[in-house]
Amino acid sequence: MECQTIIENCWSDRSLLSDPTVIQAIKSIIDDLDGGRIRVAEPAAAGEKWTVNEWVKKAILLYFVSQSMQTEEVGIFEYHDKIPLKKNYKSRGVRVVPPAVARYGSFIAPGVILMPSYVNVGAYVDERTMVDTWATVGSCAQIGKDVHLSGGVGIGGVLEPPQASPVIVEDGAFIGSRCIVVEGAHIGKRAVLGAGVTITGSSKVIDVTGSSPVEHRGFVPANSVVIPGSIAKEFAAGTFQVPCALIIGQRKESTDLKTSLNDALRENNVTV
Repeated sequence: MECQTIIENCWSDRSLLSDPTVIQAIKSIIDDLDGGRIRVAEPAAAGEKWTVNEWVKKAILLYFVSQSMQTEEVGIFEYHDKIPLKKNYKSRGVRVVPPAVARYGSFIAPGVILMPSYVNVGAYVDERTMVDTWATVGSCAQIGKDVHLSGGVGIGGVLEPPQASPVIVEDGAFIGSRCIVVEGAHIGKRAVLGAGVTITGSSKVIDVTGSSPVEHRGFVPANSVVIPGSIAKEFAAGTFQVPCALIIGQRKESTDLKTSLNDALRENNVTV
């Protein structure tokens, strides 16, 4: 609570950045983020929204302001930035394949595999998750346990404004190749996104499995199997198709993730 008060006061009065006590508090918070002791957002009770810790996001923004540029060499690579790279993967139980990069202030849990990929400050990647080749996990994104982020997936960062909810991908979700999940979109537990699905904070996610469509905004319910779709929209120049996402089935508890996806696509005569 003391650190939170210091951050809130400094957020209102930037002259406090000259106080060594404030700088130490900011660095302490980033270190706690790096170790997973605090998070930008907390899982909520069933049926409730996640809680966003605005003061933690403010601490990250203040960290950027308070840090000076530094050169860091890693083998033949040179970096010039305000935030150092994450280290000590062996002791953390994390597999990192070159040239994967994670920034200090991101949390990578034991059992995570980072293929050549990128994880930004404030992100939380939980146990046994796979971040596949050229996938990106943006600032403050919250990724659950046993998630698979396939090749080229773009998980967006949401750092500003501080009160904005980050992207959330819950336990067991499978995000297909080249999917884009941004602007605080929320993917429920064990959901499956087929290749190329885009979910923004305002995207229409339409459940077409029943007799009438059911629409969600920026949210994919648990166990949903989702593919790219389009929907007609009226403009001054006429009617045009705009992107949406379609829920075409449910991931079955009795089948594994890949079989469930293939079955759902086959049953609906859809390929992705």
